Amino acid sequence: MRIRTTLGAGVLCLMISAIACGHDLATESASALSGDLAAHRVTSEQLVEAYEARIERLNPELHAVIALNPRAMAEARASDARRAAGHALGPLDGLPILVKDNIDIAGLPTTAGSLALSKNVRPIDSTVVHNLRRAGVVILGRANLSEWANIRSEHSTSGWSAVGGLTRNPYMLDRTACGSSSGSAAAVAAGLAAAAVGTETDGSISCPSSMNGVVGLKPTVGLVSRTGIVPISRTQDTAGPITRTVRDAALLLSAMAGSDPADPATAGANAHRAHYLAALDPHALEGVRLGVARFLLKNFTPKTLAVFDRALSRLKAQGAVLVNVDDYHMAPIEKHENLVLLTELKADLNAYLAGSPPAVRTRTLAQLIAFDDTHPQEMTWFGQSLFIRAERTKGLTNPAYLKARASNLRLAGPEGIDRLLKEHRVAALISPAQNPAAVIDLVNGDAGLGAGDSSLPAIAGYPYITVPMGEVQGLPVGLSFIGPKWSEARLLGFAYAYEHTAHAFRAPTCAPDVLHWHPGDSACGS
Repeated sequence: MRIRTTLGAGVLCLMISAIACGHDLATESASALSGDLAAHRVTSEQLVEAYEARIERLNPELHAVIALNPRAMAEARASDARRAAGHALGPLDGLPILVKDNIDIAGLPTTAGSLALSKNVRPIDSTVVHNLRRAGVVILGRANLSEWANIRSEHSTSGWSAVGGLTRNPYMLDRTACGSSSGSAAAVAAGLAAAAVGTETDGSISCPSSMNGVVGLKPTVGLVSRTGIVPISRTQDTAGPITRTVRDAALLLSAMAGSDPADPATAGANAHRAHYLAALDPHALEGVRLGVARFLLKNFTPKTLAVFDRALSRLKAQGAVLVNVDDYHMAPIEKHENLVLLTELKADLNAYLAGSPPAVRTRTLAQLIAFDDTHPQEMTWFGQSLFIRAERTKGLTNPAYLKARASNLRLAGPEGIDRLLKEHRVAALISPAQNPAAVIDLVNGDAGLGAGDSSLPAIAGYPYITVPMGEVQGLPVGLSFIGPKWSEARLLGFAYAYEHTAHAFRAPTCAPDVLHWHPGDSACGS
């Protein structure tokens, strides 16, 4: 679907002076725009026009957006009509957001970045999109992603898909946007949408959020439905919000969360949903014991740790009590994670593909592998070794899989996060999320990307939130708060309190590289 608008910058400024001139989309949060909508300072139609024009300007460099929704303007006008009649659906009504291209949107292809799914047009929305529409959100379009959410090859390059091309980091264009929610995070950072929805199996929300200087929340597995999302792992998959601010994340999560009979994992979601906005207290860290996850810090460079040390000082100044936690070893759970993921990938992806529209000819994982082998565009930069390994797995009744899954859930959850929190009497674990973004390397893939802090909560299925904590030579790094199951509200409170004093977000400049970046440069598109 062609990404195109017809508005020039000058016309746009005249038409929407209330936002494009008075409020900069390069820095504006979804919450601020929600206030503008409520006060009738701007219309949803004007916001859609502004974002589409900004996408037209910046997306040719960033490749963060795969397609625009041709019905977005009609959705915006419907929202404006509701608001004019006094029937707005809530604070999200009229806000234009992007949705990762592995999440079904009725009438638009869901490709997961693969040419094999170019005709995968589903008749109904995924549950998460349905829930967002019920809150009045305008679906602006689809965000690019690491193809197949980075599960095709261990030598893949994050942010690249055959459909969308290579997503670039708007802070420095030669740097990775990480993945797999690459386009979602890069688009939010660059002001191409009010917010975005990403998905995570292990690191796919936190890594791009950290490297693109935005907020990413990976919820408890089972708080947000996976129905209508291209699957990897029933044990670890979840959708989550990627936003400018913690308040924005709380707004989106409030709409996204909830039980879905079609996803048994969400049976307890309604009982555990919370008033997430009410948890946003600037004093939430006072007297709170936080566990500094020293066992993870070997993953990070000295420059990242220097930013982390400043964050620790800030947390202490806000009244937090910091406790060193170093009595955990990641190796046992990391050793068997791929067996779980690849076994579930084959079973669940085959089920998703079996429900594809007739126009989709690749209806099994084996057929996908054959498709890739005969389409050079798919194999330009890396192969499909993980797909091949997944095809060889022995099914969900395989004793080795069942043992690995049970062991990992126990070691990461009850004997991991839960034990550490209880024994050290801390409310959450904290760590840097990632190192600064590495230079894109299409030859070697993500070999230089390094490890972050995502695997422990990802394998446990527990929540964590990443919030900007500072920069290393112009490149963002994030701070993560990791908590027990269903602790989203409390984690949002901690992150909000930190954000309230850190003020770490800086609009990206789209500098070509570190040699051409200067602290006072204008934001992308300014």
